[in-house]
This record gives sequence, structure tokens and C-alpha cells, in this order.
Amino acid sequence: MLNSPRSVLGWGIPVCLLLTGGVWLGGQWLDVALLPDQGASWYYWKLPEPTFWTRASAWAGYIAHQLFAWGVIYYAQRHVRRYVNGLHPVNVVALAGNLAFIVLHEVQTQVFYDGIAQDVSIYTSQGSVIVLLIIVLIMENRRRGMFFGRPAPISKEIVRFFRKYHGYLFSWAAVYTFWYHPMESTSGHLIGFVYMFLLLLQGSVFFTRTHTNRWWTLTLELFVVVHGTLVAVMNSGADGMWPMFLFGFLGVFVITQMHGLGLSVRTRWVLAALYLGSAFAVYYSRSLADLSEIVRVPLIEYLVVAVVAGLAWLGLLGYRLARRTPRPVEQVAASDQEG
Repeated sequence: MLNSPRSVLGWGIPVCLLLTGGVWLGGQWLDVALLPDQGASWYYWKLPEPTFWTRASAWAGYIAHQLFAWGVIYYAQRHVRRYVNGLHPVNVVALAGNLAFIVLHEVQTQVFYDGIAQDVSIYTSQGSVIVLLIIVLIMENRRRGMFFGRPAPISKEIVRFFRKYHGYLFSWAAVYTFWYHPMESTSGHLIGFVYMFLLLLQGSVFFTRTHTNRWWTLTLELFVVVHGTLVAVMNSGADGMWPMFLFGFLGVFVITQMHGLGLSVRTRWVLAALYLGSAFAVYYSRSLADLSEIVRVPLIEYLVVAVVAGLAWLGLLGYRLARRTPRPVEQVAASDQEG
């Protein structure tokens, strides 16, 4: 039945939406007194007086989920290594396991409420997904380029490294963020959870054509446009900074992401013109002096791309040097005597 990317997504996406509906329903039963909001660095949805068990339930769920996700990836890399149109048996295991942990987190929220947000900064949750998106830009650099179809000077070795090990990092980003939050039913949480469910779906279909479908992966990249914009509107209203997020993330689409879809040059020019025209129209109704806001998100993303690529290069260089370092003379002599 699930023998093509279309059928996998045809079942997977509705299930993600259904699970989001379950989060909304479960949220109607929650009745927790929370502390007043204390600013941007404060995560509001956590217990005023956590206990050992509220903390342990969240961390135990997260660690078990994380080890499970890494385990199935490790197994697949060692025993599968072949792309198919449908699903491998290990994909079914991954999907069933993620579904079980989603149900577990709902139960944990109803009983204990807290996620791991009680013990870690809100910026770690936000940053984990941003790092995921950054590494996608690096991985796709050779295929679609970084700037208007032209690749950034990132070595093939770095790209190969992230392509080989990205599953572990992406799994961490999705699972960590998923367990960071209690399963609250606010609009912001619901949008975030449907995004997490879609990422968990993607992380479960490794070594399938679904996993590499460029329109599907682009949809996951662009979901941050919806999430970032709507959360900004919810937090600060229609007069807030939502255009910065909307046109900032769409700017990355125009500069980078749309160039990997096989679109004609004319189509890309039309999309770029629509983007610039829409941005001008929105800021004309607000303040053209703030139009420069739209470059902030792309600028930060491309700077982080450079930093991450640079750190990866240094790490790989250090690894190569460590492998080439000759053993001390005393160790060589000892090994010769043992032989």
C-alpha cells in the first residue's frame, strides 16, 4: 500500500494533522497555574514548583526517545543502504516507535505536565531547529547553490560529512524540541507540534525516495516561514515584527531554495519580483524606514552557515592530523617487541 512517496506522504501527513488534533484535545484537560511571563528569555509553560518526578518523567522520555531514534538510524546505515519507493521494515519500526513516544509524551504531560524546558534555556529549543535548517543549506550547496544558484566555497568533504551524519543531528533537533515543550494546546504550540510531527515523519523514512523528494524537503524548510510568522503575530499582534520573519525566511527561499527545483529563469524572476513587490507593499503601509528588516534573517542564516562550515572544516582537519600523527618511538619499540 505504501509503495511510493506520494502514498507515504498521503498517509503520513494526515496522521501528523490528526496527532496535532489530539494535542489540542488533550490541552483542554490541562489546568495548571503558571508563573507570570518574565520576558523573552522566559519559557512560560513550566511548573512553578517542579518535583523530582516531573523532571525525571520528561528527561527519561526524551533520553529513551533519542536513543531509539539514533538506534534505528544506526541500524539502517549498517544494514539497509538502499533507497526504495516504499518503506523498509526499519522505517515501519521507526514510524511505530515515534508514534509510541508521541502518545507517551501526551500521557506524561497530562500526569506531570513539565517538559525539559524546566532545566534548559528556551534558546536551545529555538536554536536546534535553526541549526537543522542551516545544515540543509550546506548539504544542498552543490545541487542548488547558496546564492542565486551559485555554490558557496564549501568543500565536498564537509558536504559528504553532513550528508552521512545529518540524520543523528536532525533527530536530536526534532526529538529535543519535541520534549522541550509540554503538549499544550495554544496556537503556537499546535503549529510547533505539527512541524515536529512532520520532521519526525521525515526522520522515519530514511533510505526511501520520500526522504529525498525535493518538493517535500522544501516544504519542511519553508514551514519555518509559517511557524515564525504566525508565532510573531500571536506574541506581538499585527503591528509587531512578523514581516521581518515572513520576508526574512522567504528571502532565503528567493536567494537559495527556489534554485533547486528546476524552475525556469523566467519563473524565478517572477517569484523574485513578487517577493520584492509584496515586501515593499507591506512596509509601505507600515514604514519604509524598516524595510531593511528583511535582510536580518538571511544575513544571520548565511553567517551561521559560514561558522558551521568553518567549524566542520576545523574538526575534519583535526581528525586527519590526529590520524597521521606518528606514535611515539617508545610505543613503536614496545609493539615491535610484542610482535
